[in-house]
Amino acid sequence: MEHKGRKVVVSALQFACTDDVSTNVATAERLVRDAHKLGANIVLIQELFEGYYFCQAQREDFIQRAKPYKDHPTITRMQRLAKELGVVIPVSFFEEANNAHYNSVAIIDADGTDLGVYRKSHIPDGPGYEEKFYFNPGDTGFKVFQTKYAKIGVAICWDQWFPETARAMALQGAEILFYPTAIGSEPHDQSIDSREHWKRVMQGHAGANLVPLVASNRIGNEIIETEHGKSEIKFYGNSFIAGPTGEIVSIADDKEEAVLIAGFDLDKIKSTRHCWGVFRDRRPDLYKVLLTLDGKNPVP
Repeated sequence: MEHKGRKVVVSALQFACTDDVSTNVATAERLVRDAHKLGANIVLIQELFEGYYFCQAQREDFIQRAKPYKDHPTITRMQRLAKELGVVIPVSFFEEANNAHYNSVAIIDADGTDLGVYRKSHIPDGPGYEEKFYFNPGDTGFKVFQTKYAKIGVAICWDQWFPETARAMALQGAEILFYPTAIGSEPHDQSIDSREHWKRVMQGHAGANLVPLVASNRIGNEIIETEHGKSEIKFYGNSFIAGPTGEIVSIADDKEEAVLIAGFDLDKIKSTRHCWGVFRDRRPDLYKVLLTLDGKNPVP
């Protein structure tokens, strides 16, 4: 008998952002529609796609870009789009929550239902990526979301460098991992290029957890006025989809707008994952060191 399996088609979008919200949201909608035409069930849009990556600078005026999660106009628009097309859309946004601010993603199911929000846990702070000025550390913990097509785990950019993030989502049953991203050159040293490292880290997460992984990044050069003058990042693009052994099955370049597509048989992957034993043979009793910062003293 032919094995039909539980198949899902995922997509990663990639485009250059302007600093105009309506233009960027329209671009995202156009590309979601293109992905749907190619058969996609779950479509990932890049991190903070409503505008420039403003975290190059520490500016009070940029804090005004945050909006409450409830009745957020871009989320509402993507809910209508998801329902119309029957696709799942994780939507990255800058969230205002009373006196707190978060780098968040709302998960929109294929019927337009808002399944909830994940708030970025790991907040970077370095030249050109000064996110601690804007974002509180997320308080949601790592989450998975049961969508129409798959149980998915969604984390955000800097989260992708931490193996604990991927493993926490996989332990909760995530069948596919999604990472909306904004990564590019280092404004203080344009010779530094971390794109290959960035890809290999996530390929390792896919292989270690035997789950497909989808990463969506922006392209283009963005110049921001900072307190020290102009800052410029050239975003890497290289959005990609990895299979459950870490192999890249679809990848974009660093210049062109892209709609990546890949299909997976989740039942077949589940069978392989169970047979491989990487979860069966875990030893949580030996992992207490992971609850420390210095390898010795548990975090209170």
